[in-house]
Amino acid sequence: METLPGVAPQEQQNTYFYVGQHETKRTVPVTTELGNQAQDAGYDMMTRPITSPGFQARVLALVDACFDAVSSSSNADAVPYPLVAPLTPDDTNLVPDEYISTMICCTSPWIDLASPDPVIAHVSRQVFNHEVAYAAFCGVNNIMIQGPGLEASSVISQYARAIWHSLEVGPYINLQILLPMQPREDSAAQNGLSLAGRARNSFKTLQSISTDALWSWDTWELIRSTCKYHPRLTVALEIPQKLPSSAIQSRWFSEPLRTLIIPESTFMKNAKGFPVLSKPVQSLLTRYMRLKTVPWIILSDVGPIPGQDHPGMPVNLPDRSASPELPTPAQSKRKQQVQKPKDLTPYLSYIRHLQRTQPPRPIIDRFAAGYQDFLQSPLQPLTDNLESITYEVFEKDPIKYEWYERAVAAALKDLHKKLQRPVVVAVVGSGRGPLVTRCLKASASTGIPVKQWAIEKNPNAYVLLQRRNATDPLWNKRVTVVKTDMRAWAGPIIDGQPGKVDILVSELLGSFADNELSPECLDGVQHVLHPEHGVSVPTSYTAHFTPIAHPRIYADLLSRTDDQKWELPYVTMLHQYDNLCLQPLDSKITTGDKTADNQIPDIQTAWEFVHPLPTPIIAQSTLRRGGSVQAGGSGMVGGDGWNEHNSRFCHLRFTASSRGVCHGLGGYFETVLYSPADGSKKIELSINPNTMEDKSKDMISWFPIFFPLKTPLYIPTASEIEVSMWRQTDDRKVWYEWQVEVFVTLPGGNRQRIAASELHSSIKNGCLM
Repeated sequence: METLPGVAPQEQQNTYFYVGQHETKRTVPVTTELGNQAQDAGYDMMTRPITSPGFQARVLALVDACFDAVSSSSNADAVPYPLVAPLTPDDTNLVPDEYISTMICCTSPWIDLASPDPVIAHVSRQVFNHEVAYAAFCGVNNIMIQGPGLEASSVISQYARAIWHSLEVGPYINLQILLPMQPREDSAAQNGLSLAGRARNSFKTLQSISTDALWSWDTWELIRSTCKYHPRLTVALEIPQKLPSSAIQSRWFSEPLRTLIIPESTFMKNAKGFPVLSKPVQSLLTRYMRLKTVPWIILSDVGPIPGQDHPGMPVNLPDRSASPELPTPAQSKRKQQVQKPKDLTPYLSYIRHLQRTQPPRPIIDRFAAGYQDFLQSPLQPLTDNLESITYEVFEKDPIKYEWYERAVAAALKDLHKKLQRPVVVAVVGSGRGPLVTRCLKASASTGIPVKQWAIEKNPNAYVLLQRRNATDPLWNKRVTVVKTDMRAWAGPIIDGQPGKVDILVSELLGSFADNELSPECLDGVQHVLHPEHGVSVPTSYTAHFTPIAHPRIYADLLSRTDDQKWELPYVTMLHQYDNLCLQPLDSKITTGDKTADNQIPDIQTAWEFVHPLPTPIIAQSTLRRGGSVQAGGSGMVGGDGWNEHNSRFCHLRFTASSRGVCHGLGGYFETVLYSPADGSKKIELSINPNTMEDKSKDMISWFPIFFPLKTPLYIPTASEIEVSMWRQTDDRKVWYEWQVEVFVTLPGGNRQRIAASELHSSIKNGCLM
């Protein structure tokens, strides 16, 4: 067997499933030979206990002797706690051989680190420390640890503390906490062979507490928080046959899932008696297996390794090749005459079948391979000259430029009726010229002549634009290319006279619409747009956001040393996250992100920008730029205040659908490219998950934006999350500020704030104008 796999290749259409075998009670020792047989059977890995049943008996005897001494002593406090001696060869058959990295080792499930009984907790910690330390010595990479019992008397903080300290034992050990997807009855306390079953009744003082489907996640949240989002701490999630609500499934999707445990009880039998998974479980597997770090699948108690009782004996196993050749008629006849060998690993065969029949990934997922949850600073196109490869990525979008062409074509038709002359079209911020090409195509498809201009400040892109104008058959030297900042452009010269632009086309939008200074750029070039009938494409855009849970990104930021890491909004392909606030699905909205409960994320509008601006606003901005007496005082946050018409503020209120942890805000935008004069459907683009399928399905040009919180906020169910956000400017740069507050309403209607984040500000990393 090879070393345990890491991240599966994301560029593949169908992800390979790394499948392991687990037995809660192994009947044979795990040896190199058994590992080879597991590989021969088609498994990629297997689990093994660290210690033997003999060690368990020795520890239980110690505890029983201690309790006997306590019960017979007149002074129970004088009886010392049991001491578990170091491991002996009889206690474990684990050795540091070359195959050790192919195994997932399991700590003893019969200990109880969360026991309220101090003796049980003390002994459990000793056993746990012995096992982790010895596994680390042997070179084990992955250890699976039974999660704490979910009974009310468990002291989860004790368990979490033990995990935290164990992470310091081995610098290369990855710990997986085995937890059920939702709470289930735990029989450990009634098990006579466990330490939990030996806990004294006098220490079970906590009363029974009713639990819900999030109780198991609550346990994980305390462990993860105590361990400070440690990168080597992950979840081994047990999948039940009957799944919880889609909200619970999404919550676990956002967590660091390393392993999916599928016990025999999760399978059903089909009409032919073969094990299969229900349709909901199949869908869940498809979703979870598209995580950036693909989870391993562990089949639990589905039968022993074939031939494990007879090492070295060949085993007749079925052919699981992904693409078997079709047999000839003669081969088919002979095959029918030969009895088909019995499938000794039917559960594994079924999982391999699911692997081969996985549906293809959506276009956006395939395009974003490798970029999922990868944090990038937003572009600063005004201060930086972009590289050709950056432009090339944008130009791969199959939707955006087609929609721009439609918008320009619609605008040409509306204006041609008024003007009865060639329409003057200018693309400002032309880049390598894709929008120029689309404008010329719109002219050709409508039959309406245009005078085309291309404005670009990047000197390197300017060279390419000139070459395209000289060599591209569609351009055919009909484009006037100008190298300048669009705000300094005096406007087109038409027939030797200064003229105005009829249609101004730009693609200056960022992930939050205005975060790459589209408002400032379009304000600065508005003087060239015809004041009466001039059209801006786009005509308007809105910014939107919603509170989300994103442990992966938060853990990533924790590991960084940059002092300003919490004060930056990041562009990222949000993937492994959970929406904290949901709303009923509006029948008018078509969305690909709706849940099985017919709910969609509550994504609210922050603000809007419209172009062109009314003339009085531009006039006042011009007046303030000089700092004259008539312009009033200086700007609110510095400068003359000439750009304050582009500052914004919003205060939005959300209601938490279920309890969780808010790590930040997920931001999106929508834009209206053009609204046809005949009242037909607006031509729009959107990266808002609620509307993108209806407005611009499969568009890949923009990833969402993420506004982080330095300290995560715990959000109770039905609490209100209030978000204040500012778009600020001092006339030299633009930045964002954001703060999140949490309120609950107590009995009697008293509303109280229970948490508030810091006021985050990107002023030190603002977008320069």
